[in-house]
Amino acid sequence: MSELQNKDWQKEQERVCAVVKEIDQKISNLKQNTGKVRSDVLEIRKTFWEDVTVNLDEPDDMIETAASIKQQTELLSERERTHKQLDKHLNTLSRLKYSPYFGRIDFYEDGEKSPDIVYLGIASLMDKHDENFLIYDWRAPISSLYNDFSPGPARYKTPEGTIEGDMTVKRQFIIRNAEIKGMFDTGVTIGDEMLQEVLGNNASTQMKSIVATIQREQNAIIRNERSKILIVQGAAGSGKTSAALQRVAYLLYRYRGTLNAENIMLFSPNPLFNSYVATVLPELGEENMKQSTFQEYLNHRLGKAYDVEDPFTQMEYLLSGENDTEYQTRVEGIRFKASLNFKKIIDQYASKLSSKGLLFKDLSFRGDVIISNEEIYDYFYALEKNYSIPNRIQLVKDWLLKELRRAMKRECSRSWVEEEIQFLEKEDYMEAFKKLQEKNRFSDNTFDDFEREQKFLAEMVVKEKFKPLFVRVKNLKFIDTTQVYLKIFEQDKIKDESLLLNWSKICKLTVENFHNRVIPYEDATPYVYLQDLIEGRKSNTAIRHIFIDEAQDYSPFQFAFIQMLFPYSKMTLLGDFNQAIFSGATGSETVLTDLKVNDEDVEAFVLTKTYRSTREIVEFTSGLIDGGEKIKPFNRKGSKPIIEGVNHAEVNSAILTKMKEFKEEGHRTIAVICRTATESKAVYETLKNELPLHLIEKGTVSYEKGNLVIPSYLAKGIEFDAVILYDCSQYKRESERKLFYTVCTRAMHELHMFATDEISPLMDSVSKDSYELR
Repeated sequence: MSELQNKDWQKEQERVCAVVKEIDQKISNLKQNTGKVRSDVLEIRKTFWEDVTVNLDEPDDMIETAASIKQQTELLSERERTHKQLDKHLNTLSRLKYSPYFGRIDFYEDGEKSPDIVYLGIASLMDKHDENFLIYDWRAPISSLYNDFSPGPARYKTPEGTIEGDMTVKRQFIIRNAEIKGMFDTGVTIGDEMLQEVLGNNASTQMKSIVATIQREQNAIIRNERSKILIVQGAAGSGKTSAALQRVAYLLYRYRGTLNAENIMLFSPNPLFNSYVATVLPELGEENMKQSTFQEYLNHRLGKAYDVEDPFTQMEYLLSGENDTEYQTRVEGIRFKASLNFKKIIDQYASKLSSKGLLFKDLSFRGDVIISNEEIYDYFYALEKNYSIPNRIQLVKDWLLKELRRAMKRECSRSWVEEEIQFLEKEDYMEAFKKLQEKNRFSDNTFDDFEREQKFLAEMVVKEKFKPLFVRVKNLKFIDTTQVYLKIFEQDKIKDESLLLNWSKICKLTVENFHNRVIPYEDATPYVYLQDLIEGRKSNTAIRHIFIDEAQDYSPFQFAFIQMLFPYSKMTLLGDFNQAIFSGATGSETVLTDLKVNDEDVEAFVLTKTYRSTREIVEFTSGLIDGGEKIKPFNRKGSKPIIEGVNHAEVNSAILTKMKEFKEEGHRTIAVICRTATESKAVYETLKNELPLHLIEKGTVSYEKGNLVIPSYLAKGIEFDAVILYDCSQYKRESERKLFYTVCTRAMHELHMFATDEISPLMDSVSKDSYELR
């Protein structure tokens, strides 16, 4: 290091120390304030009713009492709100103390003689007089210079207009525990040294915050505000998810007056992924948004009545299945039910239901039909035809509730009610007596107190017995949605027969599954969609922005359904067409290809540079897919992927040896990726006593470092230091090409594949120079 560089380093380190000292002082002051506010909150809660004037004698006194309660409640809410804000600020300062900032730019605004020297971190920090910024938030307008420009002419947008000028310095820092570990001036946003530092570390249990390594196009993704639908198509390891989470943080900062974490929803691929990204937003200075999987939504809607198949069980069937007639029928059914053609058929079917064909269930009580399905049918179709189906259903519901109330009155005089009263507990009698007293039904001058009490008890008994019926009617369970859905499959044929060769077989298989109380994954979305067309469904207006990760695994039908659920939301779709491994998207259509990018509401970004894997692994994996030559690896060298032939009986011991070898080399996350969950379980049971091992299953909710055994389809979206493929010979079908590509791209540093048979035919187009055969 030159003397000049050494002086610069020393000067920058002195500044870091000064900033950390300021942070320490602010933390100390904040802790005092936080303690005082916390005491205030506890005191107000403790003395709440002592400080409230309660007088209910006169109307004026009641008004005064209400005002007093309201005033005290508002005071408590204000103190609690202040405490929450102080606590959040304290957490942010604690993170800044560890690593105050990651970048610096010197910018001469046109016409100015001295530069603005801007240091960028996860949050803004003012000096002790609150006059100057010591750190600028990475999302502030001026901070965009760091990502968008090299030293030279530069500009940035503000609400007042565009500021132009000249950037003379662009510096990057690696600061750990308030000590500069790396510092260099650079002409691009991502310096090689920075990436080597970030990526050279082995994978941790949580995704790393990579604010310091945002590509120019990633910055455009993060700050995009104009598009209703933003598509991010990116190669494996290109930083799609990181950019998306930083986009969430940016939007929360940019619209902090009108948008909060509650208004943003992330649909993630599995519960494990939720755990994997759980700390990223807090690292970026924001609260976590709502997270869910699409399967969780479907279970919420259907789970009580049916066993709803999940995509992983469906995938297990497709990977384990034989190419028999039923298998081929189901594959064809899966593809058809994922399409917009099937949605169109349901739309046309639902419009016909307006005039005939809707089915209902009898309402029965104690074995007797009170209101038959025919009566409900006649009442529904006697209503005004111009009303929508959901509006007519509401009218039917109101009518049924009235009829149930009439039926209740009739039942009160039946003999079974008197028998039930005999078995009531003492508490029930006391409650009846108390209720009658409250209603002034007893008085000194009455002689029929017993009759009144008996009548009240009869009403109570009947009401309790009728409660399940009322709940059913209020929840619209009088509609026979299952049979209405299955009637679609009673049609002899679909108009466009070229779409389906085995329509009758698909129908038979669908009906059989429903009769077994199972809703296959491919039927779940169409079923819920038809249910919404019949019952009506209030759209969710609270969610303003949807993020869908692994969007390539959502069928066009599913995406159209999500748009219907959140009609006022902007959407960010993240995915990779080459990783479309789930069955709904095994055809040529996925959401990423189906949306029209030239639409003014839709904008697409393509990320081709990958940072996860070594150059050698990228060169191997890019040969597995069409267009792989467009994927550009970051220049980080490593060893070639290895394919090792073994006997089937020896594969487990060979895996054990390899895992121990990788451990000795210092790799912290080593994944054995099996093709199916069944295979994963068998490998785990064989090896678990030989070394510490975690089995990842579809229900696993926390991601842990160490030695893992995981099925192929659950590994998507996660990265590991070293990957061992259990048996790459098994990946033979063309339909599994993307799955094979996906599992191989999980490896950051080492990819070792065992083969118990011939090399996979999916590797025919891969250069033999890109791997080593043993």
